[in-house]
Amino acid sequence: MTLAYGAHAAQTVQCWDPAHGPCRGVAVLVHGGYWRARFDASLMAPLVRDLTAHGWAVANIEYRRTGNGGGWPATLDDVRAAIDAVTATPWRSSWDGPLVGIGHSVGGQLALLTADRLDAAVALAPVTDAARTWREGLGENAAAEFFGTSPGQAPAVYEAASPVWQLPLGIPLLVVHGASDQRVPVEHSQDFVAAARSGGDQVDFASPHDLDHLAAIDPSTPAWERVRHWLETAADQLRLRSSSPA
Repeated sequence: MTLAYGAHAAQTVQCWDPAHGPCRGVAVLVHGGYWRARFDASLMAPLVRDLTAHGWAVANIEYRRTGNGGGWPATLDDVRAAIDAVTATPWRSSWDGPLVGIGHSVGGQLALLTADRLDAAVALAPVTDAARTWREGLGENAAAEFFGTSPGQAPAVYEAASPVWQLPLGIPLLVVHGASDQRVPVEHSQDFVAAARSGGDQVDFASPHDLDHLAAIDPSTPAWERVRHWLETAADQLRLRSSSPA
């Protein structure tokens, strides 16, 4: 099922039913690509296939990016609107279980920034500090291209765009970031996890030594097996919590 949440061609969500029941929950996927239009939601297709095969309903979000109408804050507004549209559709109500965000790279940034709409989140090699991303020139200066200004000129913008400045997020989190990642240095996630735990968030962290940036969305890796196990455990715990007397 294709769900449109706006008038632009990129404002769509592809919704997939689980291959078998009972449904574990609904996984909301947010792809990366350093906010650029040439990278789209098809990046997450392998995860769609894996998650549906393991009993998850999946909503794969597309959004406007640099080069096709995106920018700050329009891109984040798109992801928020997409999650709201998924939550409101009868398709969501037909599937039991928690709503879990899974984002890769800048998709991790966007998923973490929408934590108020989610029951749990998985961040795969995420961008967590927009100003640091700009200062280090990551992604061929992707932050300068996306935001159109420097942190010194617009510090409030970069703070609002950085999950590390929004802590605590108040939901269970898993961060997976390869120690050899060349696109987003693992130190970004290490600092985010430390700050999140200090703020009281429940955060699990894994840093496989041989996991590169794109391998974080490869379901054939041992790292993804860990993600899937975490998702199943988190879904069970969230179900128990929601069924417990207040």
